[in-house]
Amino acid sequence: MKKYLLLLIIASACSAQVQTQSTESSAEEEISKQLGNAVLWYQRSAEMRLAYYQAYQYGKLLLDNKLANSRNSKPPAVVLDIDETVLDNSPYEAWLIDNGETYKTESWKKWTSEARAAALPGALEFVTYAKSRGVEVFYISNRTVQELDATLKNLKRENFPNASDAFVMLKTSASDKTERREKVLETHNVMVYLGDNLTDFSEEFADRESDMGFKLVDNKKDILLNNFVMLPNPMYGEWEGAIYDNNYGLSDEIKLKKRKEALIR
Repeated sequence: MKKYLLLLIIASACSAQVQTQSTESSAEEEISKQLGNAVLWYQRSAEMRLAYYQAYQYGKLLLDNKLANSRNSKPPAVVLDIDETVLDNSPYEAWLIDNGETYKTESWKKWTSEARAAALPGALEFVTYAKSRGVEVFYISNRTVQELDATLKNLKRENFPNASDAFVMLKTSASDKTERREKVLETHNVMVYLGDNLTDFSEEFADRESDMGFKLVDNKKDILLNNFVMLPNPMYGEWEGAIYDNNYGLSDEIKLKKRKEALIR
């Protein structure tokens, strides 16, 4: 009898574990599926292309205006993010959908090691224009320093200028880009920042609070409009973290629940 009860307990525990794993797997697959429309829009909509062209054109207008009015003795520069700013990683997102997965460091690094992300619309034209005006180009990205060689290879493949470790500043430990931006500011006068996340301009926007950062953007609107160019990225970003209360460690099941709760009805 005791042996029978022990077997029953073990079987129940194994069943519960399998059920939990199945639920987690289903939640991950559901989150992965939800990427579908965002990736389709990013890859297949003419609207996306125009949005990028408009953003980079606005960057040129800001740059021209700053150059015409600058009294700073330091040489001028622009600072750009890399992923979904100058390089298109949407094929990685499509891979996640195909495999029912969400972002993981291992699969991401496998993708970046291939160094085949394409240049985004308007990006190369903008940095080429900046260089023609005597403006230095810096790239500050939260790719890790272990990805530097592959990143430089990819930038060179797409003919981006300044594809060297002197101008490409990747993450060593902290995701906060403040220290790297300040490093550029030591030697250059940054005219324009460009990126697909508000934290590509300032870490102040990392804490979105309960209103998802809307009030902060409203309060800083003029500063942003005069110094920062926002590129569209519906696939991932700080906005998603805000939905999870900035806790990416939550289970996929809880993340899925929070996504649904965040919808306005």
